[in-house]
Amino acid sequence: MMDLFPLLFPMLLTLQSSAFLELQVPEVPVVALFGQDAILNCSFDPTGAFNLSDLNVFWQLTDTKRTVHSFWADRDQLADQAEGFANRTSLFHTQLSSGNASLLLRNVQISDDGSFTCFVSSGTYNSASMLLQVAAPYSKPVVTMEPNSNLRPGDYVSLSCAAYGGFPMAEVLWQDAGGRNLTDNVTTSQVANEEGLFSVRSVLQVMVEPQSTYMCRLSNSLLREEGHASVTISGQGVAFPTVALWVTVGLAVCLLALLVALALVCRRKIKESCEEEKQVRFLDVVTTLSC
Repeated sequence: MMDLFPLLFPMLLTLQSSAFLELQVPEVPVVALFGQDAILNCSFDPTGAFNLSDLNVFWQLTDTKRTVHSFWADRDQLADQAEGFANRTSLFHTQLSSGNASLLLRNVQISDDGSFTCFVSSGTYNSASMLLQVAAPYSKPVVTMEPNSNLRPGDYVSLSCAAYGGFPMAEVLWQDAGGRNLTDNVTTSQVANEEGLFSVRSVLQVMVEPQSTYMCRLSNSLLREEGHASVTISGQGVAFPTVALWVTVGLAVCLLALLVALALVCRRKIKESCEEEKQVRFLDVVTTLSC
Protein backbone atom coordinates (compact mmCIF):
# COMPACT_ATOMS: atom_id res chain seq x y z
CA MET A 1 0.00 0.00 0.00
CA MET A 2 2.88 2.32 0.71
CA ASP A 3 3.97 2.39 -2.95
CA LEU A 4 0.44 3.21 -4.11
CA PHE A 5 -0.34 5.72 -1.38
CA PRO A 6 0.40 8.90 -3.39
CA LEU A 7 -2.07 7.73 -6.04
CA LEU A 8 -4.72 6.39 -3.64
CA PHE A 9 -4.56 9.14 -1.03
CA PRO A 10 -7.09 11.52 -2.62
CA MET A 11 -9.40 8.55 -3.24
CA LEU A 12 -9.09 7.37 0.34
CA LEU A 13 -9.95 10.83 1.55
CA THR A 14 -13.26 10.84 -0.32
CA LEU A 15 -14.24 7.56 1.37
CA GLN A 16 -13.76 8.88 4.89
CA SER A 17 -16.37 11.60 5.11
CA SER A 18 -18.38 14.01 3.08
CA ALA A 19 -17.29 16.80 5.45
CA PHE A 20 -14.27 18.98 4.81
CA LEU A 21 -11.50 20.34 6.94
CA GLU A 22 -10.98 24.04 6.61
CA LEU A 23 -7.48 24.56 5.17
CA GLN A 24 -5.67 27.87 4.94
CA VAL A 25 -2.90 28.41 2.41
CA PRO A 26 -1.47 31.70 1.05
CA GLU A 27 -3.74 33.29 -1.53
CA VAL A 28 -0.87 35.17 -3.15
CA PRO A 29 2.31 33.56 -4.52
CA VAL A 30 5.09 32.93 -2.04
CA VAL A 31 8.43 34.30 -3.25
CA ALA A 32 11.46 32.27 -2.14
CA LEU A 33 15.11 33.08 -2.73
CA PHE A 34 17.24 30.60 -4.61
CA GLY A 35 19.45 28.61 -2.22
CA GLN A 36 17.51 29.71 0.87
CA ASP A 37 14.87 27.86 2.91
CA ALA A 38 11.15 28.47 2.42
CA ILE A 39 8.03 27.59 4.36
CA LEU A 40 4.94 26.50 2.43
CA ASN A 41 2.19 27.40 4.87
CA CYS A 42 -0.79 25.08 5.27
CA SER A 43 -2.93 25.07 8.40
CA PHE A 44 -6.21 23.51 9.54
CA ASP A 45 -8.61 23.69 12.46
CA PRO A 46 -7.91 20.69 14.74
CA THR A 47 -11.29 20.85 16.49
CA GLY A 48 -14.08 18.31 16.50
CA ALA A 49 -13.19 14.64 16.34
CA PHE A 50 -9.52 15.35 15.59
CA ASN A 51 -7.16 12.53 16.56
CA LEU A 52 -3.43 13.00 15.92
CA SER A 53 -2.93 9.27 15.38
CA ASP A 54 -5.38 9.45 12.48
CA LEU A 55 -3.69 12.46 10.87
CA ASN A 56 -2.47 12.16 7.28
CA VAL A 57 -0.55 14.96 5.56
CA PHE A 58 0.46 14.74 1.96
CA TRP A 59 2.27 17.33 -0.19
CA GLN A 60 2.61 16.96 -3.95
CA LEU A 61 3.32 18.99 -7.06
CA THR A 62 -0.01 20.15 -8.43
CA ASP A 63 0.75 19.66 -12.11
CA THR A 64 2.83 16.48 -12.19
CA LYS A 65 1.39 14.85 -9.02
CA ARG A 66 4.92 13.96 -7.92
CA THR A 67 5.25 13.33 -4.18
CA VAL A 68 6.97 16.05 -2.20
CA HIS A 69 6.35 14.79 1.36
CA SER A 70 4.05 12.25 3.07
CA PHE A 71 3.14 11.71 6.69
CA TRP A 72 0.84 9.09 8.22
CA ALA A 73 0.88 6.49 11.02
CA ASP A 74 2.62 9.07 13.22
CA ARG A 75 5.73 9.29 11.06
CA ASP A 76 7.12 10.54 7.75
CA GLN A 77 6.66 8.19 4.80
CA LEU A 78 9.27 9.11 2.20
CA ALA A 79 9.65 5.95 0.14
CA ASP A 80 7.78 7.53 -2.77
CA GLN A 81 9.25 10.98 -2.42
CA ALA A 82 10.47 12.50 -5.72
CA GLU A 83 14.24 12.32 -5.93
CA GLY A 84 14.65 16.08 -6.29
CA PHE A 85 13.18 16.63 -2.81
CA ALA A 86 15.24 14.04 -0.93
CA ASN A 87 16.67 15.42 2.33
CA ARG A 88 15.11 18.82 1.64
CA THR A 89 11.64 18.59 3.23
CA SER A 90 10.20 18.29 6.71
CA LEU A 91 7.02 19.00 8.64
CA PHE A 92 6.75 20.78 11.97
CA HIS A 93 5.88 17.63 13.92
CA THR A 94 5.46 19.29 17.31
CA GLN A 95 2.93 21.69 15.79
CA LEU A 96 0.77 19.15 13.94
CA SER A 97 -1.58 18.82 16.91
CA SER A 98 -2.22 22.57 16.77
CA GLY A 99 -3.13 22.40 13.08
CA ASN A 100 0.17 23.32 11.41
CA ALA A 101 0.71 21.14 8.34
CA SER A 102 3.21 23.51 6.75
CA LEU A 103 6.18 22.20 4.79
CA LEU A 104 9.75 23.37 5.28
CA LEU A 105 11.56 23.28 1.94
CA ARG A 106 15.33 23.63 2.26
CA ASN A 107 17.82 24.96 -0.29
CA VAL A 108 15.19 26.18 -2.76
CA GLN A 109 16.02 25.39 -6.39
CA ILE A 110 14.77 26.91 -9.64
CA SER A 111 13.02 23.61 -10.38
CA ASP A 112 10.84 24.17 -7.27
CA ASP A 113 9.09 27.05 -8.99
CA GLY A 114 5.43 26.07 -9.41
CA SER A 115 2.23 25.02 -7.64
CA PHE A 116 2.15 22.78 -4.54
CA THR A 117 -0.94 21.02 -3.15
CA CYS A 118 -1.44 20.29 0.55
CA PHE A 119 -3.76 17.35 1.47
CA VAL A 120 -4.83 16.89 5.10
CA SER A 121 -7.03 14.10 6.47
CA SER A 122 -8.21 13.25 10.00
CA GLY A 123 -11.74 11.94 9.91
CA THR A 124 -12.56 14.82 7.60
CA TYR A 125 -10.29 16.04 4.81
CA ASN A 126 -9.50 18.83 2.40
CA SER A 127 -6.84 19.97 -0.02
CA ALA A 128 -5.57 23.37 -1.15
CA SER A 129 -2.94 24.60 -3.56
CA MET A 130 -0.47 27.45 -3.37
CA LEU A 131 2.07 28.94 -5.76
CA LEU A 132 5.79 29.11 -5.04
CA GLN A 133 7.84 31.56 -7.10
CA VAL A 134 11.62 31.28 -6.99
CA ALA A 135 13.76 34.38 -7.42
CA ALA A 136 17.46 35.20 -7.44
CA PRO A 137 19.02 38.69 -7.53
CA TYR A 138 21.28 39.60 -10.46
CA SER A 139 24.84 40.77 -10.01
CA LYS A 140 25.52 44.49 -10.44
CA PRO A 141 25.45 45.22 -14.19
CA VAL A 142 28.69 46.23 -15.90
CA VAL A 143 28.84 48.30 -19.12
CA THR A 144 31.80 48.06 -21.50
CA MET A 145 32.54 49.76 -24.83
CA GLU A 146 34.04 48.20 -27.95
CA PRO A 147 36.16 49.61 -29.50
CA ASN A 148 37.27 51.91 -26.70
CA SER A 149 40.11 53.79 -28.41
CA ASN A 150 40.96 55.59 -31.67
CA LEU A 151 37.35 56.67 -32.01
CA ARG A 152 36.28 59.35 -34.46
CA PRO A 153 33.02 61.29 -34.65
CA GLY A 154 30.65 59.33 -36.87
CA ASP A 155 32.06 55.93 -35.91
CA TYR A 156 29.80 53.29 -34.36
CA VAL A 157 30.59 51.64 -31.03
CA SER A 158 28.95 48.70 -29.24
CA LEU A 159 27.97 49.25 -25.62
CA SER A 160 27.59 45.94 -23.78
CA CYS A 161 25.65 45.58 -20.49
CA ALA A 162 26.14 42.28 -18.63
CA ALA A 163 24.91 40.70 -15.38
CA TYR A 164 24.58 37.12 -14.14
CA GLY A 165 23.13 34.77 -11.53
CA GLY A 166 19.53 35.97 -11.57
CA PHE A 167 16.00 34.60 -11.94
CA PRO A 168 13.54 35.08 -13.55
CA MET A 169 14.61 36.68 -16.84
CA ALA A 170 15.67 40.31 -16.42
CA GLU A 171 14.11 43.36 -18.00
CA VAL A 172 16.75 45.54 -19.69
CA LEU A 173 16.33 49.19 -20.63
CA TRP A 174 18.82 51.57 -22.26
CA GLN A 175 18.57 55.34 -21.77
CA ASP A 176 20.53 58.38 -22.93
CA ALA A 177 21.66 61.28 -20.75
CA GLY A 178 18.24 62.90 -21.13
CA GLY A 179 16.46 59.83 -19.77
CA ARG A 180 14.97 58.89 -23.14
CA ASN A 181 14.44 55.18 -23.70
CA LEU A 182 16.52 53.69 -26.50
CA THR A 183 14.94 50.76 -28.31
CA ASP A 184 16.64 50.83 -31.72
CA ASN A 185 19.85 48.87 -32.37
CA VAL A 186 19.49 46.90 -29.12
CA THR A 187 20.12 43.13 -28.95
CA THR A 188 19.52 41.26 -25.69
CA SER A 189 20.26 37.60 -24.93
CA GLN A 190 19.64 35.61 -21.74
CA VAL A 191 21.09 32.14 -21.17
CA ALA A 192 20.43 29.80 -18.22
CA ASN A 193 23.19 27.76 -16.57
CA GLU A 194 22.90 24.26 -15.10
CA GLU A 195 21.14 25.61 -12.02
CA GLY A 196 18.62 27.55 -14.10
CA LEU A 197 20.06 30.97 -13.25
CA PHE A 198 20.26 33.46 -16.09
CA SER A 199 23.16 35.46 -17.47
CA VAL A 200 22.01 38.49 -19.46
CA ARG A 201 23.90 40.49 -22.08
CA SER A 202 22.42 43.47 -23.87
CA VAL A 203 24.24 45.31 -26.67
CA LEU A 204 23.44 48.84 -27.87
CA GLN A 205 25.06 50.28 -30.99
CA VAL A 206 25.45 54.07 -31.07
CA MET A 207 27.23 56.67 -33.19
CA VAL A 208 30.16 58.35 -31.49
CA GLU A 209 29.34 61.77 -30.07
CA PRO A 210 31.87 63.29 -27.62
CA GLN A 211 30.65 63.75 -24.04
CA SER A 212 27.60 61.51 -24.53
CA THR A 213 26.34 59.27 -21.69
CA TYR A 214 24.35 56.04 -21.92
CA MET A 215 22.78 54.09 -19.05
CA CYS A 216 21.76 50.43 -18.81
CA ARG A 217 18.95 49.60 -16.33
CA LEU A 218 18.41 45.96 -15.38
CA SER A 219 15.45 44.97 -13.19
CA ASN A 220 14.14 41.83 -11.52
CA SER A 221 10.36 42.25 -11.52
CA LEU A 222 9.76 39.48 -8.99
CA LEU A 223 12.11 40.97 -6.39
CA ARG A 224 11.34 44.54 -7.47
CA GLU A 225 15.07 45.21 -7.60
CA GLU A 226 16.94 47.32 -10.13
CA GLY A 227 20.60 47.72 -10.94
CA HIS A 228 22.13 50.21 -13.33
CA ALA A 229 25.45 51.16 -14.89
CA SER A 230 26.49 53.90 -17.29
CA VAL A 231 29.29 54.83 -19.65
CA THR A 232 30.37 58.23 -21.01
CA ILE A 233 32.09 58.66 -24.36
CA SER A 234 34.47 61.51 -23.50
CA GLY A 235 36.32 63.81 -25.88
CA GLN A 236 39.64 62.41 -24.69
CA GLY A 237 39.06 59.11 -26.43
CA VAL A 238 37.80 60.62 -29.66
CA ALA A 239 40.34 61.37 -32.41
CA PHE A 240 39.89 63.83 -35.27
CA PRO A 241 39.32 62.26 -38.68
CA THR A 242 42.40 62.17 -40.94
CA VAL A 243 40.86 64.50 -43.54
CA ALA A 244 39.89 67.05 -40.92
CA LEU A 245 43.40 66.91 -39.47
CA TRP A 246 45.06 67.64 -42.80
CA VAL A 247 42.60 70.43 -43.53
CA THR A 248 43.42 72.01 -40.17
CA VAL A 249 47.15 71.72 -40.79
CA GLY A 250 46.74 73.18 -44.30
CA LEU A 251 44.78 76.15 -43.01
CA ALA A 252 47.39 76.78 -40.33
CA VAL A 253 50.21 76.74 -42.92
CA CYS A 254 48.28 79.10 -45.22
CA LEU A 255 47.58 81.49 -42.37
CA LEU A 256 51.26 81.47 -41.38
CA ALA A 257 52.34 82.13 -44.98
CA LEU A 258 49.85 84.98 -45.23
CA LEU A 259 51.18 86.56 -42.05
CA VAL A 260 54.77 86.26 -43.30
CA ALA A 261 53.85 87.80 -46.65
CA LEU A 262 51.98 90.62 -44.93
CA ALA A 263 54.95 91.28 -42.70
CA LEU A 264 57.28 91.47 -45.75
CA VAL A 265 54.93 93.84 -47.56
CA CYS A 266 54.66 96.05 -44.51
CA ARG A 267 58.41 96.10 -44.12
CA ARG A 268 58.92 97.06 -47.77
CA LYS A 269 56.30 99.78 -47.54
CA ILE A 270 57.93 101.19 -44.42
CA LYS A 271 61.33 101.11 -46.10
CA GLU A 272 60.01 102.89 -49.20
CA SER A 273 58.33 105.50 -47.04
CA CYS A 274 61.58 106.15 -45.22
CA GLU A 275 63.49 106.56 -48.49
CA GLU A 276 60.94 109.05 -49.79
CA GLU A 277 61.13 111.04 -46.56
CA LYS A 278 64.94 111.20 -46.84
CA GLN A 279 64.72 112.45 -50.39
CA VAL A 280 62.27 115.16 -49.41
CA ARG A 281 64.52 116.32 -46.59
CA PHE A 282 67.51 116.38 -48.92
CA LEU A 283 65.70 118.54 -51.48
CA ASP A 284 64.63 120.89 -48.73
CA VAL A 285 68.24 121.28 -47.61
CA VAL A 286 69.45 121.92 -51.17
CA THR A 287 66.75 124.52 -51.76
CA THR A 288 67.66 126.31 -48.57
CA LEU A 289 71.35 126.47 -49.45
CA SER A 290 70.67 127.78 -52.95
CA CYS A 291 68.60 130.61 -51.52
